[in-house]
Amino acid sequence: MTLAARHQAFHDLHQSGCFVIPNPWDRGSARMMAALGAKALATSSAAHAFTLGRADLGGVSRDEALAHAEDLVAATPLPVSGDFENGFADDPEGVAETVRLAAEAGLSGCSIEDTVMVAGNPAYAIDLAVERIRAAVAAARGLGRPFVLCARADGVMNGSYDLAEGIRRLQAYEAAGADLLYLPVPPGRAELAEVLASVKKPVNALAAGPIRTMTVSELAAMGVRRISTGSQIARVAHAAIRDCVAAMLDEGSFARLMAAASGSKIDELLKKGSGNV
Repeated sequence: MTLAARHQAFHDLHQSGCFVIPNPWDRGSARMMAALGAKALATSSAAHAFTLGRADLGGVSRDEALAHAEDLVAATPLPVSGDFENGFADDPEGVAETVRLAAEAGLSGCSIEDTVMVAGNPAYAIDLAVERIRAAVAAARGLGRPFVLCARADGVMNGSYDLAEGIRRLQAYEAAGADLLYLPVPPGRAELAEVLASVKKPVNALAAGPIRTMTVSELAAMGVRRISTGSQIARVAHAAIRDCVAAMLDEGSFARLMAAASGSKIDELLKKGSGNV
């Protein structure tokens, strides 16, 4: 699939129905996810930071994120979206430049948060937050090809504002032209329903917190258009490292290694996911 075809396919995925967009952290995980049937992939700032031995918040630079994105774009034939935190800039023009660079990296979309990348996760003032999304949207429209701009209201997850303020911000981001709206980890199903009822543009839901107890069909029935996994799959992988190694060193047991996939099966998935079958 050409890059142009990927961009169009990614745009089309957001027009109807509901799909899962898993978040790989390297070429191998991307190819396994592609082989298992993913229709698109997205980077995860946290999962990427973990691979570098760093904490999530601001742990990756823009240049590192762009290089990582290019690597994942090259790994499979699938469209890829970028998790670009606050756009790696406070000012609207800096965010717009990040969108342009994301497009140059071959991405089919990216997300921009309204969180300042400092300790405590404060939110940008709403006027600045809206200007940042408006600038990102203008940059995306200027590309001359499909690019799904996702506007994130992260304050509910970070504890910097309540659900009512999160909804107010999503509505403002929608008015600013965002293609996709995203309020990570609402307190529960009822709050997610409020988010969905408050906007007309497609909504992304994160499979984390209380949403993990729901199924794809349940989220689709509510009207969710896209379901991302963020760093959750990477955290499961890291939990396996923790549990296996702890059992070896603390208990002298290798029993957890019995769950390992065979090398031949992994090889098969990696080849299939690369598109070079």
